[in-house]
Amino acid sequence: MHSVKKGNQWHFGMKCHTGVDAGSGFVHTVEATAANVHDVTAAARLLREDDKAVYGDSAYLGIEKREEIKSNPQLSAIEYRINRRPGRFPRVSDNAIDWERHIENRKSAVRCKVEQLALKAKQIFDDSAQRYGAEKIRTVLAANGIRIGKRRIAVIMQEIGLHSVRVDAKKLHKRKQQLKKENLLKREFSANYPNQV
Repeated sequence: MHSVKKGNQWHFGMKCHTGVDAGSGFVHTVEATAANVHDVTAAARLLREDDKAVYGDSAYLGIEKREEIKSNPQLSAIEYRINRRPGRFPRVSDNAIDWERHIENRKSAVRCKVEQLALKAKQIFDDSAQRYGAEKIRTVLAANGIRIGKRRIAVIMQEIGLHSVRVDAKKLHKRKQQLKKENLLKREFSANYPNQV
């Protein structure tokens, strides 16, 4: 773990880099690094040999110029569709259609389709004190206007590592812990004098 400054605020901890299949929405690769490691340095380890196109935000700009990508012929053949930084767009007149922003918006739509869903599922899971399973998370998402299947949520929960804990299971575990008292006497009850063990 490491600390890093982003803007005027210091952050301490780790980053989780994920490689997600755009078609199915399944996470195929996860890598954890220290907070001070830049996203583009871990990007090559998130790619698969069968990838045809890669979507990423502006933190991954210049990935195709890195040595680990150039040296591998399969990774260099991939089409990298990386979002540009917002400040790099040219100004357009009031009546013109801003095609460049529209193209960047479409790139972001593909990229964040899975990220937003996993984030919302994790928030609902944490708000329920880690009790909700896939069905209850699906119900809460449906109440918020997001229609998704129970199995897809179950797969996302499994990929993130979320496992619900039943309330009665917590009680049972606590009861077992209370029964496991420390045996100070070692089951030897013979005493030579009164009030001695």
